[in-house]
Amino acid sequence: MQVQEQGSASLDVKNVSRVRMNAQSYFTIFIGAEMFGISVADTQTIFRVQKVTPIPHAPKDIVGLVNIRGKIVTAVSLRRRLRLEDAENFDNPLAIGMEHKGENFALMVDQVGDVLSLDDTMRIPTPPHFDPVRASLMSGLYRVNDFLIPALDVGAVFDFTK
Repeated sequence: MQVQEQGSASLDVKNVSRVRMNAQSYFTIFIGAEMFGISVADTQTIFRVQKVTPIPHAPKDIVGLVNIRGKIVTAVSLRRRLRLEDAENFDNPLAIGMEHKGENFALMVDQVGDVLSLDDTMRIPTPPHFDPVRASLMSGLYRVNDFLIPALDVGAVFDFTK
């Protein structure tokens, strides 16, 4: 199975998805052509957002409130958390339902890919020139074939003081 980055090389996941000792499973998610990993253990559901109700005076990263099966949750734009421009088409976005510190969130992303099994042998030190915004939202950086996959730290993503 392959994950196709929009307009770029593909990642052959069959060589990395085999079960490994001390490995964690991560969904690959995309913001534009950039790939990130988010822990499967932190994920409750993946869904399309039908309607967002804006919250007056909320931080820019918070898009608003959405309804997931009768539960009202806070919608957060990963694109905005990464300090990227909003997508041109914001209709019917994809979101990942997550819980953090007792609060429910919908993390809005562009695309969700395959599940990868990543272990400590694939982890590399974050280079000193790596984007500080991305580095502050990461729990680690993993080398998978020719790709570097930043694994997102859910605590940092939902810490709006950063």
